Amino acid sequence: MRLPRRLHPLAIPLAAVLALAAAFSISAADIKVGEQLAYTCGGCHGIAEYKNAYPQYHVPKIAGQNYAYLVAALKGYKDGSRSHPTMRAQASSFSDTDIEHLASYLAQVKAGKK
Repeated sequence: MRLPRRLHPLAIPLAAVLALAAAFSISAADIKVGEQLAYTCGGCHGIAEYKNAYPQYHVPKIAGQNYAYLVAALKGYKDGSRSHPTMRAQASSFSDTDIEHLASYLAQVKAGKK
């Protein structure tokens, strides 16, 4: 079998896009695992107008938040580059894969649900 000497001009970009899409695909299993991991998150992040007592600050909503932001924030709490004792303790209990599953779930939840 003879291979063509020249590839179609879009062959390499198309292959790159397909590879990237496969790398970032979110499976239903990932989301289900993330949902289980997110159970305790709702205790603070799921309460309307919730404020932490000390130091006082507004607890942000995380449902529907951007996937990449959630991953970066949780990894920041885990490695100590973001400072918050409760979030550091929570994030430290997660593997990097757990963080990705959690972010996958939270990113697709409609705001107000979690």
